[in-house]
Amino acid sequence: MAAHKKATRKTARKSPARSASTTRRRRGASKTTAKRWSQRVTKESNALDLEPVFKQTSAKKIASSLKQSAEHSARRKGGAYRSALSMLTFYINRAGKTLPKTERSRLERAKVELKHQFGRD
Repeated sequence: MAAHKKATRKTARKSPARSASTTRRRRGASKTTAKRWSQRVTKESNALDLEPVFKQTSAKKIASSLKQSAEHSARRKGGAYRSALSMLTFYINRAGKTLPKTERSRLERAKVELKHQFGRD
């Protein structure tokens, strides 16, 4: 009889009961909202009105502009350096594989320049 209980426990673990919310997510009911959260943040957040900043030609200009924006922002939770680096990283990650290599390298150089401008060598 004990062997029979063990067998039923093993089969019960293989197919756990799913809640309604898990089933709904798997079907794709809220897939578009969950998938596009970064697009919503980019459009609605006042902290990310910096699209022209990232299109500048110089890594130094990008870093100085981000530094200025982060220092003057009243909406940041952490320090200015952390906020500026977060904005830059968010932009790079948001672009993903579609970001051209030249622009990606410029933005990576801007990270290093940002570090220098904040004195975090």
